[in-house]
Amino acid sequence: MSNGKSILVDVSRCTGCRGCQVACKQWNNLPATKTIQTGTYQNPPDLNGETYKIVRFAEGRGEDQKPYWNFLSDMCRHCVNPPCIAASNDGDSMIHDEATGAIIYTPKTAEDDYEMALEICPYKIPRKNEKTGALTKCTMCFDRITNGLIPACVLSCPTDAMRFGDRDEILKEVERRVTELKKTYPKAKAIDAADVRVIYILTDDPDKYGEYVQA
Repeated sequence: MSNGKSILVDVSRCTGCRGCQVACKQWNNLPATKTIQTGTYQNPPDLNGETYKIVRFAEGRGEDQKPYWNFLSDMCRHCVNPPCIAASNDGDSMIHDEATGAIIYTPKTAEDDYEMALEICPYKIPRKNEKTGALTKCTMCFDRITNGLIPACVLSCPTDAMRFGDRDEILKEVERRVTELKKTYPKAKAIDAADVRVIYILTDDPDKYGEYVQA
């Protein structure tokens, strides 16, 4: 029996190009977000009802006072046991697809408890579309993956920082990649691999990539 699908995000290969962010907008036919310069390359400043994915930019100085600049392609983790489902009023507005493991929000989420969905998500991902009232987030490109294609964000990545496939194979690749990276980055580790389908491999402390990186 299939264990569903997963996405590996290897930040050691990410250049912050935001190709994945643009691909998500294009495939889902989402409008641009009007923003202003906030002193960072991260733009828009956060996820919103029409932005399902954002590349977060985090910078600072480590304990050795050397500067760091880290990128994180933030999106719904598609939890193995998604807590947000509890916010569905009728039990039918949020779908947990058995075959892929993807969690899909439908237009019916306009009647759901948004504050509850956001509060119980350990990664603070759900957003409300201000025009429709529906809750929104990454769909794992459900329409693509159920037709033999890979997610648009994965397809767009020029450095192979993102990979998509059967969960069991992705977990093997995660283990292999972490072992390899530890030779150069002793702090390298996978984040919440047993609990989520979008698995991040970090090379530094999680708090150096922004808030809510791990549960």
